Amino acid sequence: MNFKEMIDNMSPEVYARLKQAVELGKWPNGVRLTEEQKELCLQAVITYDYSNKPEESRVGYIDRNVHTGCDSKTSTNEHETVKWVNNDPKDKV
Repeated sequence: MNFKEMIDNMSPEVYARLKQAVELGKWPNGVRLTEEQKELCLQAVITYDYSNKPEESRVGYIDRNVHTGCDSKTSTNEHETVKWVNNDPKDKV
């Protein structure tokens, strides 16, 4: 059985436990996940989501249209330059 077949046969309960293990960094019995276990569990969660959930419900989904209804004239995805101003009266001559 390959990785994809294993994910296709995974129950929602197992998915929930793997997701929780990744979130907490430990198994339900308290044993910490190794780096390899974290990586494999996260891959399993992402693959399960891709196969079984709509895009907006998947792990890591970012809604890029969340601010389209705002009155802002600039895109919220653009960065603005920050300008520091020194208002200390001692510095003025």
